[in-house]
Amino acid sequence: MDKIDHYRQLIRELLIERSKLRSPNSPIESQTVFDTENDHYQLVKVGWRDSSTRIYGCVLHVDIKDGKIWIQYDGTENAIADQLVERGVPKSDIVLAYHAPHVRQYTEFAVG
Repeated sequence: MDKIDHYRQLIRELLIERSKLRSPNSPIESQTVFDTENDHYQLVKVGWRDSSTRIYGCVLHVDIKDGKIWIQYDGTENAIADQLVERGVPKSDIVLAYHAPHVRQYTEFAVG
């Protein structure tokens, strides 16, 4: 398996794992969105709370660009970047895209 296919598989696995981390009785649904043709991956929350409050929002957004994993948004407590590193992805292949480009040089991860 080549590197990019491996990254796709890891991202899908992590998002699916996270989508299952919710109460089975919760009215809020976790949905995974996989655009494998363009390498965009998201975890979103969808539903209603108290039948009057609409819940919709992106929890995680990850892209693969130029051979690297770009974390566009991570609204979780356990950073997906750390989980990717634990699974063998080098930090030099992970971009924390939610940081401004001039700030990325101060992280342990790739700048772009």
